[in-house]
Amino acid sequence: MKLVVFGLSISSSWGNGHATTYRALLRAFAARGHEIVFYEWNAPWYAGNRDLAHPEYVTLKLYEDWASVSAEAVAEAREADATLVGSYVKDGPRVIDDLAEAGIDPLFFYDIDTPVTVAALRRGDAEYLRRDQVPLFTRYLSFTGGPFLHEVLEGELGAREARPLYCSVDVDRYRPTDIDPYLVSDLAYMGTYAPDRQPVLERFLIEPARRMPERRFYVAGPQYPADIAWPENVLLNPHLPPALHPQFYSSARWQLNATRADMVQAGWSPSVRLFEAAACGAAMISDRWPGIEAFFAPGTEILLPESTEEVIDLLRGTSDDARRAIGLAARARIVAEHTAEHRAEELEALVASPARV
Repeated sequence: MKLVVFGLSISSSWGNGHATTYRALLRAFAARGHEIVFYEWNAPWYAGNRDLAHPEYVTLKLYEDWASVSAEAVAEAREADATLVGSYVKDGPRVIDDLAEAGIDPLFFYDIDTPVTVAALRRGDAEYLRRDQVPLFTRYLSFTGGPFLHEVLEGELGAREARPLYCSVDVDRYRPTDIDPYLVSDLAYMGTYAPDRQPVLERFLIEPARRMPERRFYVAGPQYPADIAWPENVLLNPHLPPALHPQFYSSARWQLNATRADMVQAGWSPSVRLFEAAACGAAMISDRWPGIEAFFAPGTEILLPESTEEVIDLLRGTSDDARRAIGLAARARIVAEHTAEHRAEELEALVASPARV
């Protein structure tokens, strides 16, 4: 099978979760014997932070603007067995229009940001997808599952068929490692700054750090405003290279997961960082959202505190044996259900099966 993908980025993981998602999924998809061509706008901020310039499992085609590559890309899609457009693609509406007008079929949308996309469509300011384009796709593949698929994507927005294609993780790359003394902490968090995630970070990491000055906390991610009052025992690293992510997840006693507000409201929206940390055997603390129990069992595979005080009690009162058991159980769940190989097999079935009539 030949698959043509238009995605935000596979070449740079700087400030986005798309690259690691595409890398894991498409590496596993290629390993099943398929050919992949990946079109990526050569964004200047990614060009200066490119950590996978030549992925061996896809043919990467960087372009400066859509007009300069549209004829070639449409011709490539015509020759393919399936074409997939991802969320946050530069000039997405023009890309989708050109593909649809050329009669590209089957044509899929892969939404790595489903609740954010839907919120933007409702406001009328989505930059990468118009509301009238939703019914054009053979299937709308979504990072979000649950009732949201039928009630919102199909019922409200008119998707012909909405199916979940959750994030996944390459468990050969994301696995428990030796502890890195430079990455050791009592509680760590990885994620780009987002205003709607900051209250979770404040309640579950920053405030505990203020009250526990003898403990060490670590935040890895870009774009945090300069006016955030970080306690002295919180280390902020604007960019941790992907090669060090497993060590980061393995070197903290606990890892924090914080979820975007739109994803909390939609539910059934696990993040790639959550899966990667779990694959490394990290003991996870997370905010609560509908459907989280479909991915991890609360109390045995993940902990869901409600307050700063509960987080502090966990940090102080949980034995190392109990903490390690939670991490190992989470990794076992990932290996059983959420590897890149699982998702590649699902993607293969989704792009090959007949369209819903």
